Amino acid sequence: MLNIFSLANGRLFQEEIESLEGLAQFQPVWVDLESPTPEEKRWIKQYYGLSIPEDAMDEDIEESARFYEEDNGDLHIRSDFLIADEEAPRTVRVAFILNQANASLRSHGVLFSIHDENVPVFRLLRMRARRAPGLIADAKDVLLKLFDADAEYSADTLEEIYDHLESAGRQVLAGDVTDELAGEVLGAIARQEDLNGRIRRNMMDTRRAVSFLMRSRMLSADQFEEARQILRDIDSLDSHTAFLFDKINFLMDATVGFININQNKIIKIFSVASVALLPPTLIASIYGMNFQHMPELGQTWGYPLALVLMLASAVIPMWYFRKRGWLK
Repeated sequence: MLNIFSLANGRLFQEEIESLEGLAQFQPVWVDLESPTPEEKRWIKQYYGLSIPEDAMDEDIEESARFYEEDNGDLHIRSDFLIADEEAPRTVRVAFILNQANASLRSHGVLFSIHDENVPVFRLLRMRARRAPGLIADAKDVLLKLFDADAEYSADTLEEIYDHLESAGRQVLAGDVTDELAGEVLGAIARQEDLNGRIRRNMMDTRRAVSFLMRSRMLSADQFEEARQILRDIDSLDSHTAFLFDKINFLMDATVGFININQNKIIKIFSVASVALLPPTLIASIYGMNFQHMPELGQTWGYPLALVLMLASAVIPMWYFRKRGWLK
């Protein structure tokens, strides 16, 4: 899918391009390619003279090669964006190519973005730019606003993690935690821990990308200050992710502790039963040895007496355990 975004009256407007001729109708500041076909890549190369690298969206590219500047002044940035899906949270690699004003590209600076999936941050920026005139002035503003929206999206996701952990905490700290409930809570906590870790990694990647932009000396004074504000926002999120890791560890330990308590209760039952049945077993063993001289066994009351002794030897320990509160 090939979408171009142009500015009109300070607002960002989106157009979906379905032919090469459609590119000639607009003067975009942002060209977005989602899962581009070979034909769409050919249109970009033919109209703008820009070749999209084959490894643009490779996940295994060397980290040091993700940010670089070409001889013609184009900036290449490969950055990860978070998708906080409830079932499968993940990050999507997006390749950015930011070209300077260039007559050969028939543009005054265009941001090209290439990715395989729909990114929520992109949708968030489009909604903002349509509603807020003057938010974007050029291609560099688009890139900065994307990173700013990425930081805000991560902050919103952290707030959701707070809510999920608060719900899990109420279940755990209620006290009556069954093994089934503990399993559900552990699963929920593990999902939030994974998402929190992805946010932290995503923020680290965004920090590197913004720092690279600041070092490139392409930003104006206002844009440079905006980039510094983005870095400050990211720094503020780091403390939240660290706190959430501590909270997750606490809830994990508390849940595992309740699981151990439940297991100890089961072991306690077996321990009490084994101690209570030890005297009857001893009496049964004595009377089962068939000694030659056991006169009481020759009486009619002999075996009933043995049974009464076995029963009493089981009841008395159980009464004692109950009195001490060991059966609660």
